[in-house]
Amino acid sequence: MLYVTTPDIPGREIAETLGTVTGNVVQSKHVGRDIMAGLKNIFGGEIRGYTEMLNEARATATQRAIDEAVALGADAIVNVRFTTSAIMEGASEIMVYGTAVKLK
Repeated sequence: MLYVTTPDIPGREIAETLGTVTGNVVQSKHVGRDIMAGLKNIFGGEIRGYTEMLNEARATATQRAIDEAVALGADAIVNVRFTTSAIMEGASEIMVYGTAVKLK
């Protein structure tokens, strides 16, 4: 499955637009990560536990959007966008969305 942030795919023609597809995941913080994050706030530096958590969440959300596109019979997703939001104290959502298309 091709997925791109551009409105088209160079060298390919879009035959049909199938609709918007989305994938999301709400991820909460882990107590151990919170403790390490607190220490990093004091000393500075990357909070690797959170970076890993967000990378995993982004991959999960992306795969869910791809699965939705496959179910529609799409060949690609164009105009892919990523967004995040705080759902509640200690939990964030990552959403991926784009337009599922059939290619010629």
